[in-house]
Amino acid sequence: MIKRKTTNRNRRRGAALVEMALVLPVFVAVTLGIIEFGRAMMVSQLVTNAAREGARLGSFDGTTNAEVEEEIRSFLQGSANVGSGEVSIAITITPATGNPDPANDASQANVRDEVNVTVSIPFGSVSFIDGNYLAGKNITGSATMRHE
Repeated sequence: MIKRKTTNRNRRRGAALVEMALVLPVFVAVTLGIIEFGRAMMVSQLVTNAAREGARLGSFDGTTNAEVEEEIRSFLQGSANVGSGEVSIAITITPATGNPDPANDASQANVRDEVNVTVSIPFGSVSFIDGNYLAGKNITGSATMRHE
């Protein structure tokens, strides 16, 4: 009878498979979390840029609230692929000292009035992964500019 010599490699044959089964789900979950967090940061920047574009447009003389909202919705549709029904927009105009109150109407704003635009979208409409982690949370951006 010939005795076969067993090597260390033969004794650990299934260990790599067991280790992979334990580590791979954690690695995939962390990788997907990083991707999702990166997407949220990118969309947050796009929402802030949309608010900035809206405030810039609202600071021009004769611009209406509808034009500002259309610009913001168009910007987010093109950059983040967000439907116009998912975008919440608030336009607030704070009158400068001595100016009459424009009642949050951009077309009635006067020189030196502050035009503040706040844009908000639900995170669920831009996330790659469905889940309850950030369900019900909104991504919000805001910008303020003086009316010219």
